[in-house]
Amino acid sequence: MTQETFPQLATRLAKVKESPTLAITKLASELRAAGKDILSLSAGEPDFPTPEHICEAAFAAVRAGETRYTAVDGTPALKAAVQEKFRRDNGLEFSNDAIIVSTGGKQVLYNALMASLSPGDEVVIIAPYWVSYSDMVLLAEGEPVFVETTAPDFYPRPEALEAAITPQTRWLIINNPSNPSGAFWSEDQQAALAQVLARHPQVSVLSDEIYEKMTYDGNRFVSFAKAAEKVSPEVRDRTLTVNGASKAYSMTGWRIGFAGGPRHLVRAMAKIQSQSTSNPSSVSQAAVLAALTLPEDFLAERNIAFKRRRDFVVAALNQIDGLECPTPGGAFYVYPSCAGLIGKTTPEGKTITSDADLAKYFLEAAEVAVVPGVAFGTSPYFRISYATSDEILHQACQRLSEAINKLT
Repeated sequence: MTQETFPQLATRLAKVKESPTLAITKLASELRAAGKDILSLSAGEPDFPTPEHICEAAFAAVRAGETRYTAVDGTPALKAAVQEKFRRDNGLEFSNDAIIVSTGGKQVLYNALMASLSPGDEVVIIAPYWVSYSDMVLLAEGEPVFVETTAPDFYPRPEALEAAITPQTRWLIINNPSNPSGAFWSEDQQAALAQVLARHPQVSVLSDEIYEKMTYDGNRFVSFAKAAEKVSPEVRDRTLTVNGASKAYSMTGWRIGFAGGPRHLVRAMAKIQSQSTSNPSSVSQAAVLAALTLPEDFLAERNIAFKRRRDFVVAALNQIDGLECPTPGGAFYVYPSCAGLIGKTTPEGKTITSDADLAKYFLEAAEVAVVPGVAFGTSPYFRISYATSDEILHQACQRLSEAINKLT
């Protein structure tokens, strides 16, 4: 047995693919290191710095010696702040032992699926979807079941959701506002989904609300659990509400996520966490405590910038023949259809047969990195993150326009 084949890897890994967004970001970085002027629109990471008062809270924690293990599921102070955040922002009440703090929102999601899925259990996922949902389901030995949606709202019709549910269905995963589409679902739209779920008591809801504070055009965010409340308190009580500090507070690298939901599920998630990573970073927890308890005035100014960027990118893309870009209501992504470019030929004589081909062409010919829609379960589309500077967005859209104009 050679070094390359020992130790033998788990068979479950055969089902899991590398994150396409991270792969493209890595390739863009490598090309940039090789001297290419790559403009990356692939990463879902705000370009704004972590606010100073949050950083100062971390420095203070270090100086105070708060650098040791904490409780596995979060410090009492941070859990209390999360409890108050859910009450204040979302109208949701959770007991202290129904809240968990983890190493990023991704760990919250992973722990929930690992704690609740048995082999063959099904999880309904709305397409387009964040790339990690389906692979986390597979790692937990579950089976992802996809409900397709269409532009411009990318909303799952209740009858389509109904048709996807079977006796083996254990979860519906929703993400509002959405990554990758930026779609925003209203309270009434979410309530309509809750009406379907009320007829299926074996189905719980995993509501990923990480982009909650990034909404535009007067859209008022309402948590799924709150929207479900009037329709079915039972559905509300079967909902795990997931959030975190990464996007709103520009704290992607600090790795803190949190959730509130059914106590027995949250306790099981904490058990898994205790035997995997143990507690999240003590210093990061102190920083997020400041984020959740101190004024958030900076968010309004940042959302003005995000909306300006969104409006520019949508207008620029819609001026390009072959692209159709709906105006998203939240998050910091646009998700244009590129159906009009499929079948065209590059100057080198290569045929664009898919959105993956188009993304590769953009990287090579325009030196612009985007993520193809196939990564999110919907084609032919591609995702652009406008969480970068106005200057980069202007340059990137000009380059894309010039590259597309060369197709025949």
